[in-house]
Parts: sequence; structure tokens; C-alpha cells
Amino acid sequence: MTQTSPSGSTVAEAEAFLSAHPEIEAFDIILHDANGIGRGKIIRRHELLSFYNNGRHLPISILGLDICGEDVHETGLIWDQGDGDLRAWPIPGTLKPLHNTQPPRGEVFMSMYSLDGVPMTSDPRHALQRQVDALAAEGLYPSGAFELEFFLLAPERDQYGKMQPARDVLDGRKSNKTEVYSVDHLHGMLPLFSDVYAGAEKAGIKAETLISEYAPGQYELTLHYRTDVMQAADDLMRLKRIVRAQARAHGVVACFMAKPNEDYAGSGMHFHVSMMNKAGKNVFVEAAEGVWNPTILHALGGLKTTMGESMLVFAPHANSWRRFASQSYAPVSPTWGVNNRSVALRIPAGDIKARRIEHRPAGVDANPYLVAATVLAGIRHGMKHRIDPGPETTGNGYEDTGDHVIPVDWRSAIEAAKASAFLRDALGEDMHRTFTAIKAAEYARVMRTVSEVDFDLYLHTV
Repeated sequence: MTQTSPSGSTVAEAEAFLSAHPEIEAFDIILHDANGIGRGKIIRRHELLSFYNNGRHLPISILGLDICGEDVHETGLIWDQGDGDLRAWPIPGTLKPLHNTQPPRGEVFMSMYSLDGVPMTSDPRHALQRQVDALAAEGLYPSGAFELEFFLLAPERDQYGKMQPARDVLDGRKSNKTEVYSVDHLHGMLPLFSDVYAGAEKAGIKAETLISEYAPGQYELTLHYRTDVMQAADDLMRLKRIVRAQARAHGVVACFMAKPNEDYAGSGMHFHVSMMNKAGKNVFVEAAEGVWNPTILHALGGLKTTMGESMLVFAPHANSWRRFASQSYAPVSPTWGVNNRSVALRIPAGDIKARRIEHRPAGVDANPYLVAATVLAGIRHGMKHRIDPGPETTGNGYEDTGDHVIPVDWRSAIEAAKASAFLRDALGEDMHRTFTAIKAAEYARVMRTVSEVDFDLYLHTV
């Protein structure tokens, strides 16, 4: 029996897609978990209409998995629920063809609901939607875009067992230099990036500027600003899949770890956000350039005061915390400034009509749905309580410790997140419990692992 989709998807969308793409034989159906990992199935072409008519049963435990795909019982989503099935439904507008697949495939994102259509609130998409809806109730509509930084690495390690930058796919040339902003360096990877841009175009993503970043093998792709922050998060998730797939097709490894190389800068996922009112006016815009209006200052104040208890969202893994070091282009304290890349909250230079906040703490390994939900909640908190962000940081922000403390390591971030009433409200009760339980389980896994570092430091010395 056909059911009404609670996500708003319609079978007409699937029928039109199948008609327009007779070559596609199968579809990746993807649900993103707390870590942002795409979990789901590959279905055949003839199954797509049934998926749109009736959704797809998936076990509730799929949202309670750690980074390794193991059950985390403390989430309450495993045997406490009998590991029963819920129903996932396709997200309208996310049905897209995939580039460079053989045989041709498509993909569609999905979200989890109870069997009677109520949102399953351990789904990260629903956490973001809660904040979008809360702002809409206040007559505000967030716009935004994410930046994607990543490494292209060789599939084999060097003689010391370390990852090394990939050779150019064009001619096999290798560079171990920091080719920051080098246009000529980009040319060696153009065949790969041409496929990335082709994949983005097929997916309806406006991938824009390509940059050679501040480490050997590191690159950045910028994304077009979206009036819908959910779409901005979808763009980021989809672009990561495209980059990974096209890198693999060209024999290299796309790396989205926050810090794969201890000697160079890590990879961030900066989130640019502005706020529109019902008339479509950007409420962050000042009347005269540089004379900041109270709204953007209060937004900065909210982000600043809630940053410490939110850091687990922005730096969710053990490796995430290796990215935070002085003068590494990653912020080390909750500071704000104008046209200053050493602060955590940056107001970029440019036309005041495009006034926005660049939120810089998140690593590329973070979940963009949870990052956006937490940032929007911080902005709401600051505007509601009219929080003063304090003086602007000028010059070297690494020398400004700020007046609010952020955790110094992963364990401290987990404890701060668990205790945070703000983060519980930002993510929702269920998502907060799920996320913090998964992070605690992953921390325990890492801490009981005996690494090569242990042997290097202690085997012959203690």
C-alpha cells in the first residue's frame, strides 16, 4: 500500500528521473549517521518507485554505530529498542545521477522516521531542521556555504610509513613542497578535478574556486552560497563523495582527516553563514561599513560563549585535536575579528550586502548537519540574550587567549558536551545522547589501542 512520504518526496520525482535517465541501472540510497558516514544500500532501477511509494525499512541501530560500524549500546538505539526497523524516506531534490560510474548509477539521500511518520530525532538532518524551523518561527532564514579542504595522497606510504602526497595524475610528477596558491601546481591534477567538476554539475552542485592549499597535497574547493543551509550541508556531503570517487578512479586517495600530516596545516570545513528576514534582507548588514550592527555582534557573542561546550561537534575525532596548534590556521581560542584568519569567528572583507560570519573551528571530518545545527543554535542564543562578544581581536589572534575557555583535548570536549544544556537543546535530546555516547565509545576504543608511538617512546626506555 502506497504511503504519504513524511519527507515531502513524491513518486512523480522518481518517475521523471527514470524517464530522463534510461541508462541508470542502480541507485545508492544514503542515510548519514552521527559521524556523517553514508550508510544504506544499493538498489536496482526497478526498486526505485517502491522506495518512493513506501520508503525503506532500516534497523534503528544504523544511527547508533561508531566510526567502525560497531553498535554503541549507550545510545539506547540497539537492544533497548529491540533493534527494530524504522522507515527511511527519500529527501526531495536529492535524486541525482553519478558521474563516471560503470554501469551507470544514481544516488539519493534519505532520512529516518518512525513507522507512523514522526521524525527519528537521532538523525542529524532532523537536528539541523529543528534549528531552521526555530529561526523561521522568529522570522529569520539562514543562508550559507561550506568550504571543503582535503588532501590527495598516494596509495602507498613512504619509506618511513608516512602518508605522502599523490603524484600528478597528468604526468606523474611529485612535489613535496607547500605549493600554496600555485596555479601551475593545480594543472597536474586537472584531469581529476575536471571529473570532480563534471560530477558536481551532474549533481546540481555549484563547485567553484579551486585552490592549492597550505600543505603538500592539500587542496580546497569552495561551494556556491545557498539560501537553504540544509542544501549547503547536502552539497558538502555530496561533494566529499564525488571527490573520493573521482580520486579513486584516478588512482589516488582523497583524505578527509583533519590532520594527516603532523608537519603541516590540517583541513578545515569553514562554514559561512548569514541571516535573512522575511523581506529577504540580510540582518547582519551594517548601515555604514565597519559600524557593526547589534544583530551580528550578538550572533558573534552567542557563538563565542557556546564554543567551548560545542567543540566536540566541530572536532569529533581523536585526530581532530591534532589540528589545533598555534599558527596552524586553525583557531585555538574563541576570538572574533575582521579579515583575520587567526581568529575563530571571522567577518570576511567585501561588499557589506554579503555580510556574513565565517565559523572556522570545524575540521573537514565533522558532520556538516551537526555543525550547522550547533552554529545556528549559537547564533539564536546570542541574539536572544543579546550577548556582547567583547572587543575585536586584531593582529595575531594566536596571542589572544580570549575570555572563554575551550577544551584542550578530546576527552575534555566529550565531558563538556555531555554536561552542556546548550548542546542538548541545540541537537535535541536524542541526537545529543546518541552523539556523545558514540564519541565516548570511540574514545575508549582509541585509549585501549597500543600504537606504534607507544613502542617508539617506551619500549626501550622505561
